[in-house]
Amino acid sequence: MTMREPPVLVSGPLVEIRPEEYGVDLDIRYATADNITGRPIYAHSRLFLRPEAAGGLRTAAELARASGLKLVLFDGYRPTAAQAALWEVCPDENYVHPPWKGSMHTRGVALDLTLADRSGRRLDMGTPFDDMSPRSHPSSREVGAEAIHNRMLLAGIMVSAGFEAIETEWWHFHLPGEWPLLDEGSLPRPLM
Repeated sequence: MTMREPPVLVSGPLVEIRPEEYGVDLDIRYATADNITGRPIYAHSRLFLRPEAAGGLRTAAELARASGLKLVLFDGYRPTAAQAALWEVCPDENYVHPPWKGSMHTRGVALDLTLADRSGRRLDMGTPFDDMSPRSHPSSREVGAEAIHNRMLLAGIMVSAGFEAIETEWWHFHLPGEWPLLDEGSLPRPLM
């Protein structure tokens, strides 16, 4: 029997991404120990984004479906305390921004994700999510041709939906532009 989590109400600039509404799957890694910290840093397995990023996600999910694929989301909005937990284990600005600067995740406009085929099998991306090494760079040639193709496919979908990639993580995409940090004092608990 699966326990249903209590609803998390979010006001203001964030919307909850529900798989059935967006046609995506959730695999919220920071709600599990299967991440670079080795422990859960979220108290829930939900994903939140600013409405603008949610609109881009909806477009990306439609593009993926048109290709016979599905988006699998690992992370979206990230509270500052979670950013600090990641910085503690990976204090390298190539992969994790320091919590005092904030990241596109702490601004609510970034997604970490991968692709799955119609049967739900994840496409080979050459490295797992959260592999903070040069092999995870989208341009890495240390991975096989299939992984390079799949990374380009994911990037094509996300860029076509209005997101930008970064040079160090094949799984990370964000909306371009200047976005303010979210005022976490105005967001209801528990978001982490």
